[in-house]
Amino acid sequence: MTIYNLGSINIDHVYRLAALPKAGETLHSRGLSLGMGGKGSNQSIAAARAGAQVVHLGAVGQADDWVIDRLRQAGVQTDRIARRTDQPTGHAIILVDQDAENCIVIHGGANTALPDELVTRDMARIGPGDILLIQNETNLQAEAAAQARAAGATVIYSAAPFQIEALRAVLPHVSILAVNEGEARETFATFGEDLPVQGLLITRGAQGAEYRDLTTGTRHHQPAFPVQAQDTTGAGDCFAGWFAAGLSRGEDAPTALRHAAAAAALQVTRPGAGDAMPDRAEVMAFLSDHG
Repeated sequence: MTIYNLGSINIDHVYRLAALPKAGETLHSRGLSLGMGGKGSNQSIAAARAGAQVVHLGAVGQADDWVIDRLRQAGVQTDRIARRTDQPTGHAIILVDQDAENCIVIHGGANTALPDELVTRDMARIGPGDILLIQNETNLQAEAAAQARAAGATVIYSAAPFQIEALRAVLPHVSILAVNEGEARETFATFGEDLPVQGLLITRGAQGAEYRDLTTGTRHHQPAFPVQAQDTTGAGDCFAGWFAAGLSRGEDAPTALRHAAAAAALQVTRPGAGDAMPDRAEVMAFLSDHG
């Protein structure tokens, strides 16, 4: 089973501050680091480090070879990442305070200029048993989802950054919808709780996560593991990538949830997003230590 991820690739500029700025306020940064980011890239790295076979479908600017190298080093297949000469690699400005809370500004760049070939050519082999991951940081979401479902694959959609119209366009082709608690409330307010999907994954931060099997009505809750967070950037992407990797290995929902929760707990104890994703051995050791 292969996970295809039509996803964003960002370079994260992470500034560390004593507190997040208020409107009109200028603050000195305590530190700056550059790292891998973008919801798509984060999820690809998380799933690959979880042991899944991952093919990333995306685009970067012409000059950022190190970004592709970093994905490849994490175990992600990168031969279907397009190079754009007319767009910069997507990037994010991330402010992180001393309590590990953050706020983020994103510039899409190449992520919003994916060529049609990423769907028509590079997804040609997707089929039953495979998974397509998508998020709301690229173009071609609905087209990719429709093709994957028609081919018999499972489509997991992380509906972030959250937009109702983007969700409306892709929802008919989604197998599992992944949202946080606030996004779930907005989704229910618009579409009701009887969604046309097989499963609903709701992450609730320190309160853990919930998976609803909408075909059987079964609900599974996974508490969060208590840790001292250093940086929460990318925690939801870590959870989604590990959950998808679990499903690709044939794990049931409770097992996939538990592994994903452990991975996210480890990830937030480290600085960065994609670069902070733990591997399978680390997660298994963490679970062993935590019963």
